Amino acid sequence: LLEKMADISLKEAALIVGVVAACYWNSLFCGFVFDDVSAILDNKDLHPSTPLKNLFQNDFWGTPMSEERSHKSYRPLTVLTFRLNYLFSELNAVSYHFLNLVFHVVVCVVFLKVCKLFLDNRSSIVASLLFAVHPIHTEAVTGVVGRAELLSSIFFLAAFLSYTKSKGPDNTIVWTPIAMTVFLVAVATLCKEQGITVVGICCVYEVFIAQGYTLPVLLDTAVQILRGKGSIPFSMLQTLLKLIVLMFSTLLLVVVRVQVIQSQLPVFTRFDNPAAVSPSPARQLTFNYLLPVNAWLLLNPSELCCDWTMGTIPLVESLLDVRNVATLTFFCFLGSLIVFSLRYPGDSSKTVLMALCLIVLPFIPASNLFFPVGFVVAERVLYVPSMGFCILVAHGWKKLSNKSVLRKISWVCLAAVLFTHALKTLHRNWDWESEYTLFMSALKVNKNNAKLWNNVGHALENEKNFERALQFFIQATQVQPDDIGAHMNVGRTYKNLNKTKEAEESYMIAKSLMPQIIPGKKYAARVAPNHLNVYINLANLIRANESRLEEADQLYRQAISMRPDFKQAYISRGELLLKMNKPLKAKEAYLRALELDRTNADLWYNLAIVYIELKDPTEALKNFNQALELNPAHKLALFNSALLMQESGDARLRPEAKQRLLHYVKEEPQDANGYFNLGMLAMDDKKDTEAEAWMKKAIRLQPNFRSALFNLALLYSQTAKELMALPVLEDLLRYYPDHTKGLILKGDILMNQKKDIAGAKMCFEKILELDPNNVQGKHNLCVVYFEERDLIKAEKCLVETLALAPHEEYIQRHLNIVRSKIASLSATEQSSLPADGTATVAAEEKKKSFQNLKEVKNEHKTTQTIVDNNKGHSKNKKRTEKNNIDKETPKKSTKEIKDIEKKRVAALKRLEEIERILNGE
Repeated sequence: LLEKMADISLKEAALIVGVVAACYWNSLFCGFVFDDVSAILDNKDLHPSTPLKNLFQNDFWGTPMSEERSHKSYRPLTVLTFRLNYLFSELNAVSYHFLNLVFHVVVCVVFLKVCKLFLDNRSSIVASLLFAVHPIHTEAVTGVVGRAELLSSIFFLAAFLSYTKSKGPDNTIVWTPIAMTVFLVAVATLCKEQGITVVGICCVYEVFIAQGYTLPVLLDTAVQILRGKGSIPFSMLQTLLKLIVLMFSTLLLVVVRVQVIQSQLPVFTRFDNPAAVSPSPARQLTFNYLLPVNAWLLLNPSELCCDWTMGTIPLVESLLDVRNVATLTFFCFLGSLIVFSLRYPGDSSKTVLMALCLIVLPFIPASNLFFPVGFVVAERVLYVPSMGFCILVAHGWKKLSNKSVLRKISWVCLAAVLFTHALKTLHRNWDWESEYTLFMSALKVNKNNAKLWNNVGHALENEKNFERALQFFIQATQVQPDDIGAHMNVGRTYKNLNKTKEAEESYMIAKSLMPQIIPGKKYAARVAPNHLNVYINLANLIRANESRLEEADQLYRQAISMRPDFKQAYISRGELLLKMNKPLKAKEAYLRALELDRTNADLWYNLAIVYIELKDPTEALKNFNQALELNPAHKLALFNSALLMQESGDARLRPEAKQRLLHYVKEEPQDANGYFNLGMLAMDDKKDTEAEAWMKKAIRLQPNFRSALFNLALLYSQTAKELMALPVLEDLLRYYPDHTKGLILKGDILMNQKKDIAGAKMCFEKILELDPNNVQGKHNLCVVYFEERDLIKAEKCLVETLALAPHEEYIQRHLNIVRSKIASLSATEQSSLPADGTATVAAEEKKKSFQNLKEVKNEHKTTQTIVDNNKGHSKNKKRTEKNNIDKETPKKSTKEIKDIEKKRVAALKRLEEIERILNGE
C-alpha cells in the first residue's frame, strides 16, 4: 500500500488524519453495543484458548458454519483482528474502537489514491474529505463489527489499484499485478463477502477505461464480427484473456464460498426482512423502493437508525402507492447516468462510469434483488457505495466551481456540507456510547420497529431495571402483535419479577404463534432457531413445579420434533430427566446432543454428572477430562473432577486433584469452596499447616462457611491444639446452633482439656434437645454423670442408650463397668470403713478408672462419628450453575476406614484393661 500511495503528499495524508480524528475521537469512549455483543463479548473465537482453526470453521459470530442457525457470514480475517485486540487488551473497548479509527484513516488515504485516477488533485481531496466525514459511516467506524467493512474496503481498493498496473507498454499484459489482484480479492472476501465485487469493477475499468471502448464501439465491433466482415482485434483478445482470468478466479472463489456455507442460505424470519416473504408484486415493489431509500440516506443523512428491520419501512403492496414515484425517479436518474457514461467518450463519462460502478456493484449483495438478506436497510453496507457517491459529488462540484458565476457559492456549499456532516458524525458517535443511548436514538427516528422497543428493553434488563424493561417489551408486542420474540421477552421479564403466572401466559402466547406441529414434517426452514427457545423457556418455567415435570418434558420433545438438531433442547431435557431420576434417559439425551456437537465442553461435563448419578465414577472422570481437553478453564469440570479424584481415596490422584483446584481458585478467586477443598486435600496428605492456611482463607471469604469452620476445629483437635479449636467452634455454633458434631467436639474439649464438666454437660444436653435419639450425645452425657459421681443416673442413662443402640458392644461394656462399680461401692458401705490410706488409694483408683473410661469413650467417639469430610459442593452438582448445599457427608476413604479400625481395636484393648482393674484381676 505504501508503494501505491507514493504520490500522496504528506500534507494530504496529514489533512485526512486530522479530519478523521476530529470527527471520531469521541468514538473511543463508546462501549460494545448491538451486534458487538455477539461478535465480541460472546464470541469464544477471540479467546487465546480457542484453536485458530476454529476461526476458519465458524461464522463471524462464532457459530459453526455447519449449523443451520449460522448466519453464514464467513469473515475469519476480521475475527482474527478482534482476536489480536483481545490478546493485547482483552475486552477493553477503547483498543477496538481505536483500531477501527485507524482502519478508517487507511481507507480514506487509499481512496484518495483511487480518486486521483479519475479526478484532478483538488477534486480528489474533496471526495476523500467528504468520504472521511460522511455520517453514514458512523455505524461502520464506531460500531466495532463495522470493521468487516473497513478491512474489506482496504483490500478492495488495493486490489483495484493493483489491477490498474496490469497494462504494460504497447498494451501488453503484466501478470504480476493480476495475480496480486486475485490474492487481494480473496483477502477482501475473507474480511467481508462484498469484497469479491471488486472483480466487476476491474472488468469495467479494463474495457471502458484502460482500453477506452464505448458501448457503441463495442456493439459495432460485435456486429461486424457476427456478419463476418472482420476479426477480433488483438488488443481485444488480450482484454478478453485478462477478463477470463479474472472471471475464472472469481468463479473459483464463489465455489469455495458456497462450499464453506455448505450450499445453505441462512435462515431469516419475516421479522428480519418482511418483504422477502411477501407475495408478488409487494416483494418486487418494496425491494426496488429500498434503492431510493438508500440513495436518500447518502444524500441526506440527517435521520440515521441502527436497525431498519421489521415495520420500519412498510411494504409497498400496490402500484398506486405514491412511493413508487421515488422508485421511478431513481431509476430514471440512474439510467441517464449509465447512458451518459457508456455512450460518450471523454474523461467526464469515465469518471461517472467508475463512480456508478463503485455505487452499484458493491451494493448488489445487500440489495435483496438476487437473494434475501437478514435486513431491510443497513447503513454500514453503504460504506463502499458511498465512495462512488463521493466521487460523483466531487466531480459535480468541480464542474460548478469551474464556472466563474458559481465558484464562490460552490465553495460555500462545499464548506457547509463538510462542516455539517462532520458535526453530525461527531454527534452521532455519542449514540453508540451504550445500548440504551443507541436504541433510544433509533426510536426517535422510527417508532414502528418492534425490535428497537425490544432492544431498549434488553438494555434496561441488563441494568436489572426489570419494571421499565417490561414497559418496552409490552410496547413491542403492541407494535408487532405477532412478534414471537417480544412475547418471549415479556415472559422472561415477568419471571425475573417473580410473576410466574403472567410469565407462563406470555410464553403460551408466543407458543401459539409458532407453526403447529404436524408429525413427520420438518420446520427448520420456517422457524428461526431462537424462536424455538419458547419451548425451552416455558419448560424451564413450569418444571419448577414438581407436579408438572412430565409436561415440561413434553415441551422439550416438541422442540426436538420441530427441529431434530436443536442441541439446547437435548441439553435441557437431559437436566430435567436427571431431576426426574431417569439417568439412563438423560444419558441418551446428552449422547444425542454430542452427536450434533462433540466440541461442546458443557455437554461432556453434563454427561459426567449423569455417570455420577449412575454410580460410575470412572466414566464420569473420563468425561470430565474430555470437557477439560476442550476447555482447560472449564470451572465446573475442574472443581467436580477434583472432588471425584479426592473422593476416590486413591492417593495417586491427589496431586492432579490439587492442580485442578489451584486452577479453579485462579479462575474463581472469590469462591471459598475451592480453598476449603484444597484444605481437605492437605488434611488427607497430613499437611496440617497447609490445611490450616487453606481453611482460614476459605473462612475469610465466607465467615459462616459451616464445613470449613468445623474441619478447622477438627484439625486443631487432632493436632493437640484443642484450645485453639474452641473459638472456631464458638463461631460455628453462633452461625449454626444446632450443629450436632460441633457440639460433640466442643463438649469433648471442655471435658478433657478444660475440665469444664458443666460446660460439656450443656453441650450434650443441647444435642439431646435437638435429637433425643442421638446415641453419641446421650452416651457422652452418661459419662458426664459418671464424672459427677452420680452412678445411679449414669447407669439409667446407659440403659436408655443401649436401648437406642442394642448392637453397640461398647455401651454394654461401659454399663457393666458402672454396675460393677455400684456393686463394689455397696459392698464397701456394708463393711467397716478402711484406714485413711486405703480410702485414698480406692479414690485414686476410682478416679483413674473413670479417666480411662472417659478416654475410651472419647476415643470411640472420635473414631466413630466425628467425620466432616465433605468437599464443599455435592458431587451431584447442578449441571448449569453452582448451588451451595449442605457441606457435610459421611463418606470416608479406604485409608480412613483402616485407621478407624485400628483405633477401634486399641479402644477395645483399653476397655479390657479397665474391666480387669474393676474386676480385681
